[in-house]
Amino acid sequence: MRNDPQLLLNTPDIEIWPGGLLRARSNHNARLLAQASHVLRRKCDGRYLAAQLPRGLMPLITRLPEAPGIEHALSVLDAHLSQPARIPPPQGELPLHHLQHCLDHLGLDSADYAAQTGLWLIPEPAHLVLAGFDRYRRPLWLTRPAARSWQRMRDAAAASGIAMDAISGYRSHDYQLGIFERKLARGLSVSEILTVNAAPGFSEHHGGNALDISAPGEPPAEESFEHTEAFTWLQQHAGDYGFHMSYPRGNPYGIVYEPWHWCWIGIS
Repeated sequence: MRNDPQLLLNTPDIEIWPGGLLRARSNHNARLLAQASHVLRRKCDGRYLAAQLPRGLMPLITRLPEAPGIEHALSVLDAHLSQPARIPPPQGELPLHHLQHCLDHLGLDSADYAAQTGLWLIPEPAHLVLAGFDRYRRPLWLTRPAARSWQRMRDAAAASGIAMDAISGYRSHDYQLGIFERKLARGLSVSEILTVNAAPGFSEHHGGNALDISAPGEPPAEESFEHTEAFTWLQQHAGDYGFHMSYPRGNPYGIVYEPWHWCWIGIS
């Protein structure tokens, strides 16, 4: 049986987390999560659906077989557990058809939005690796090459006396929709939100290669980051590790200046 504690398996509706990384919401769940090798977590609301235990699968909701996407998620988990640990999981991306409900909810047409902004649809990866933890001690998920490059870049900066921390990495399409829903509840319009956040499906964070970076003591995702030593170091050295700043001033996508947002594109 395979047990890879640092791999997030991804499906359109459900994420399959390795055990030991998710916070329990009750004493009962805490006991189960402490024993679980994997936990199935619904993407739209973060609810835990089931835990894979040594004795078998333990449902964490009633009527688990009726949960959307559960059969597919269980087949992905079964295939992963039966794969020898020495064989890496296959690369791949999730289909985009699940994204449409997010855009419909916001009244957005993907083709129109792409034409207006120059942004493009970004599928979610079929799996991501643990790249450490962010400032808030949350697991930081990235693609394997982006994770390696981030760790090398952070260590190189530290060797030069520059401290950097990650604010966020991979975000699902559903997570991006949640950002919009929270801001809509505060009274912002969709058009106002789109000046700061890309529409679901169009954020570089979906692909698992983008990072929001900050420095200790610096507020997250603020323009003031450009005045830090960490930002100066990134400008000089990030390209050596395959990272570039996606949204400089005057970028053609209509996104505000984001000196904190860096994306791994590889080294040419």
